Amino acid sequence: MNLIYPYRHYMVSILLIILITIVSQVFKLQLGLINIALIHLIPVIVIALHGNMKSTFMVTLSTVLIFDLLHVPPEKSFDVHDLSYIWSFIIFFIVGYTISSQAKRIQTNAIKEIFLNTLSHDLKTPLSSILGNASLLLQEKMNDPHVRREVLIQINDSSQRMNRLVANLLDSARLQDTQSALRKEWCDFEDIVGVALQEFRYNPKQSQIEITIDPELRLFWGDCALLVRLIVNLIDNALKYTDEGKAIRLTITETGKKIKVLCFNESYPIKKADLKNMFDRFYRLEHSADIRGSGIGLSICRDIVSAHNGEIEAYNVQKGVCFEITFPVAKSPVSGLKDLL
Repeated sequence: MNLIYPYRHYMVSILLIILITIVSQVFKLQLGLINIALIHLIPVIVIALHGNMKSTFMVTLSTVLIFDLLHVPPEKSFDVHDLSYIWSFIIFFIVGYTISSQAKRIQTNAIKEIFLNTLSHDLKTPLSSILGNASLLLQEKMNDPHVRREVLIQINDSSQRMNRLVANLLDSARLQDTQSALRKEWCDFEDIVGVALQEFRYNPKQSQIEITIDPELRLFWGDCALLVRLIVNLIDNALKYTDEGKAIRLTITETGKKIKVLCFNESYPIKKADLKNMFDRFYRLEHSADIRGSGIGLSICRDIVSAHNGEIEAYNVQKGVCFEITFPVAKSPVSGLKDLL
């Protein structure tokens, strides 16, 4: 589930700490204090490689406390009588900080490179299409209204693609900024879906989309702009991987204190590894080389759902693939009105 995903490396480090603690206790006499100290650096290195300073500090502190409690004389206490152990603890933090800062720098450079490649490729293609079709329109000999309409539709399609990419990049930046709070208000999913569908009104596959919304669906307390982006990305992804004449179904229902969004598209099944990784940033399916896209749409979906404390997953069903999103209904319009009063 996506709520676990951001903390997966942190959980691995905790499991490593537990495993190393058990090993160091069982083989305490054989290993010796120096080797025990060295293996206690393993979880620090593992978490530091992800470039998260806060997590690195927490794991390092936990490791130091466990090492001090179980192995530094006097054992079973946090007292330290030898100055050399103090230096050992300092070295733990220095190692964690150094690796974490270097990993963060490398990750930043890698993301920048991917980002620039995405922009140069995915913006260049629709921009070239717009310029080419605009040149055709400027030709005086183009008098056929049918041809003119087709050219205009292509220009609109390319413009929408550019708009979606830029919107995804901006929303991604906003979601990564922890200081930028969600702009929450009461959202009507029927309106959200209506706005989202406007982006595909000239898409030749638009007629394949079936929408079902629970008439008793309550208003949802969330960021309407991000929720529109969520629906747009889900539909855009479905359109890309669905052949003409095949079904695309978007269903939104409410059960108990949960709002469920299901997006089904009729297509070939997806490998389990792809189902697990497809929400990663810039991840593309093996067979999608000939399909336009930047690989960030579904990662944005995951971030938007997480920001609303929801869950998202993808799984194979009969004749296709289904994306399931569940949002908790934390409050109702009535309770919200009481808060204002």
